[in-house]
Amino acid sequence: MLMRQPELIFLLTLLFLVIPVLSTDAQNPVTPTEHTINQPALTGVGGQSDSQHKVSLPPWSVIPFVLMLLAIAIIPLTFPHFWEKHLNKGIIAAFLGIPVIIYILMMRPPELVVTLKDYISFIILLGSLYIIAGGIHIKGSMAGTPLINTVVLAIGAVLANFIGTTGASMLLIRPLIRANRARHHKAHIIIFFIFIVSNSGGLLTPLGDPPLFMGFLKGVPFLWTLRLFPQWLFVNGLVLIVFNFMDQWKFNREDVSTPGSLVEEVEPKHSLRIEGVRNFIFLGGIVATIFCSGYFNWEFGVKEAFMVLLTIFSLSITRKHIYKENEFTFGPIIEVAVLFAGIFATMIPALIVLNERGRDLGLSQTWHFFWVSGGLSSFLDNTPTYLTFTATASGILGIDITRHAADYAGLMLSSELGITYLIAISCGAVFMGANTYIGNGPNFMVKAIAEESKIKMPSFFGYMLYSLLILVPIFILTTLVFFR
Repeated sequence: MLMRQPELIFLLTLLFLVIPVLSTDAQNPVTPTEHTINQPALTGVGGQSDSQHKVSLPPWSVIPFVLMLLAIAIIPLTFPHFWEKHLNKGIIAAFLGIPVIIYILMMRPPELVVTLKDYISFIILLGSLYIIAGGIHIKGSMAGTPLINTVVLAIGAVLANFIGTTGASMLLIRPLIRANRARHHKAHIIIFFIFIVSNSGGLLTPLGDPPLFMGFLKGVPFLWTLRLFPQWLFVNGLVLIVFNFMDQWKFNREDVSTPGSLVEEVEPKHSLRIEGVRNFIFLGGIVATIFCSGYFNWEFGVKEAFMVLLTIFSLSITRKHIYKENEFTFGPIIEVAVLFAGIFATMIPALIVLNERGRDLGLSQTWHFFWVSGGLSSFLDNTPTYLTFTATASGILGIDITRHAADYAGLMLSSELGITYLIAISCGAVFMGANTYIGNGPNFMVKAIAEESKIKMPSFFGYMLYSLLILVPIFILTTLVFFR
């Protein structure tokens, strides 16, 4: 059920008031952002350096993180009814996360503060994009021809970089389904939509996909991801070409077997019209806020406050029937907030251990990072995977993430090897999140919407067959062209 608008505005206002308080939590004598690579360690009590006080974490401390990711991957498939309730997700997140929080609070409290800030920024961005995009509704229908379908996917690939893969997926999936309502064979359209709009399209900005936003929070400049345009164009271009040929082939076969003309059947019956156009202004405000926060180096709490205000303004002026027609609920963003609370808490030891022991994993070549980060992103959420391997690569480069917790990904850009590693990790995490239903948040959401519309979607392994036959060969070509 949709939360009443006054209640949500009240909650967002409370969050807006709390943010400035949180921004004062990290006034600690040893703050990660106070260090640079070339600075000596601060001197602690009794003349001992900060590095002497640093305690290495044991390998077993990563177990809660592994269990958390396995729970996200396995429980929805094995116990779907249990997983439907957010309370149950919260119980799992708390069961695994709270012991880690207590442990880190005892061992390395500064890392906990940095992680809390990252989590707040992450959830506010996703929530803002999700809520504002939910106030935009595309009425009418389009022609469900292969050409129009290809154009919609291409538009989605661009749009994903401005409103996120989740926002673009929620905005375009229902109009695309309506456009193809007269066609009998259309599951492949949804699959390619997940490939492009829900995943590989969002490579060019920190707003596009959550892993890239976490990179931005860890010091990667806002515009740096634009240099990934060649990889973005190569992968999305090839996937679009394959889709157009496949969709045209299926369309022609169905046209032959359908009485009358299928072309006439799929012609639009109502012209397109966009409701909630003013929300594009607020989406532009989110983009401007993120850009300015990096360009002017805003303190924590400033960009978060702006994003919350823009979301409140959007909620205040958007007509309720738009949310109703979009079948908008807060369920997906609540699920993300609950699960990522557990992920962010449990991944602190994992990041530290991998950073300290990254050299022992045998990762050295650029293509190693592309395939390892991508392979894990296929079955685990791509955001923690991105953070895991940027921490690992940082360790190989000699960057201590405990001293540079706020900007270690940005520090990778100080060397050519670090740049190539970060490019490979970014592309792997974003592209290969499309390999399974569980690789990226929007994947399951799009599948659920399609099934609600009576489209028979393939099973978990049936979907993987598409990705193995279509995406994996494209990723092999990507490796040969960019990551040899």
